[in-house]
Amino acid sequence: MRLEGKVAVVTGGGTGIGAATARLFASEGARVVVTGRRREPLEGVAREIDGLAVPADATDPSHASRVIEDAVERFGGVDVVIANAGTGEGHETMRITDEAWQRVLDVNLTSPMRIARAALPSMLERGRGSIVLVSSVMGLFASADSVAYATTKAALLGLARSLAVDFGPRGVRANALCPGWVVTPMGDEGMDEIADSRGVSREDAYALATAHAPLRRPATPEEIARCALFLASDDASIVTGTVLVADGGQSAVDLGGILFDDEVAP
Repeated sequence: MRLEGKVAVVTGGGTGIGAATARLFASEGARVVVTGRRREPLEGVAREIDGLAVPADATDPSHASRVIEDAVERFGGVDVVIANAGTGEGHETMRITDEAWQRVLDVNLTSPMRIARAALPSMLERGRGSIVLVSSVMGLFASADSVAYATTKAALLGLARSLAVDFGPRGVRANALCPGWVVTPMGDEGMDEIADSRGVSREDAYALATAHAPLRRPATPEEIARCALFLASDDASIVTGTVLVADGGQSAVDLGGILFDDEVAP
């Protein structure tokens, strides 16, 4: 088992990518702490994997230290952090309010920094650690009305590099994971907007959103969890300060070239 004897903290661990990651890590031998805003799904995941649920709001400045303190008290330390909590809010620059901007910044960028900062003393004491910041392909490019979301997801790449440079000499690795479309509650919300505007089903909306990706489909949460497992485990012992893109090939496509490709469905 690739995480035998390790302790992992997963934020946003009640549903979607976070819940799938918690289950996979537990099956690979880790003791897992899940945290997030909603108590019921968190506690359900924790019961399933014999883990620890710590319900809390990621925007609360005291949240990170409380989660790590509980992890240390229950399991003796922290070896892995999967910073997965996030909000899909985007907005357009001229319309976004200061309050909305700050809310997205707090959830998508400040809370990952805080959970990493809180976990670092335990990792440094143990002489090892892996931090995985769940960003997005929107950290590599942007779409319309996404100023807050795309900005924070891009900033996570810089945070991963900074953590890697600062703490690599002491045994801690840090990387960013950039999924494309994933079938999760957050993904479903986006697809429902497309479905409503186009008069199609949610499944059809996912198909439209991934029509030009080479694999022609969204990811499952379990597929992204396996990417997180690689980065968290010793399989990636030489990997730090980099970005793993898991988008079905979406970011490899030359959109202009699609006009010349008769094989690509409209």
